[in-house]
Amino acid sequence: MTTDEILDELEQQFPHAHCELVHHNAFELIVAVVLSAQTTDEAVNQVTPALFAAFPTPQAMANAELQEIERYIRRIGLYRNKAKSIQSLSRSLMEQHQGEIPSSMEDLTALAGVGRKTANVVRSVWFDIPSFAVDTHVERISKRLGLAKVADSVETVEMKLKRKIKRERWNRAHHLFIFFGRYRCTARSPQCEGCAFAAFCKKDSLAQYKQKQKEKINA
Repeated sequence: MTTDEILDELEQQFPHAHCELVHHNAFELIVAVVLSAQTTDEAVNQVTPALFAAFPTPQAMANAELQEIERYIRRIGLYRNKAKSIQSLSRSLMEQHQGEIPSSMEDLTALAGVGRKTANVVRSVWFDIPSFAVDTHVERISKRLGLAKVADSVETVEMKLKRKIKRERWNRAHHLFIFFGRYRCTARSPQCEGCAFAAFCKKDSLAQYKQKQKEKINA
């Protein structure tokens, strides 16, 4: 099955795939992405309305008391570290870009707490710049579908996806992979029965590789 055929199949399964982090501007999006690390989008969406009502701009977030930010997000994991991260991010935005969210990869990754994945999400979702953010879902799906090798790093996965998928489909493919990984090809209990990709799925190979990595760490 070609990459185009894979994407066409995913389009049929998830025609409404989209970014599930609720946001109304670029600042809200970048903060939500930072908060979503090791946390579900659903959990982030539960805390951000009150957070953004209290601190609607980078300036407001930068000048806030850290404990106040913590109070709004304490229901999500690692909230203390995340409160520091989004405040540092806000201060970077004020110092480097007068509170405006930049669109270039170089400028975005120069901001405090912003890595490649976050930058790619912002570029793709807000600015509609062809990008390919690789989160845990995208990485898992790419390796199970044989679009990357099981031992590939996140950056290698990104580069391979960009080579194998047409540029005009990058942004859409990101959402399709996430929905497939979130709602069908899950990490622990994938719904394999009737899957269109079962004939070439590398799920078992990926699981074996991860198990060997754990054994090395614990040895």
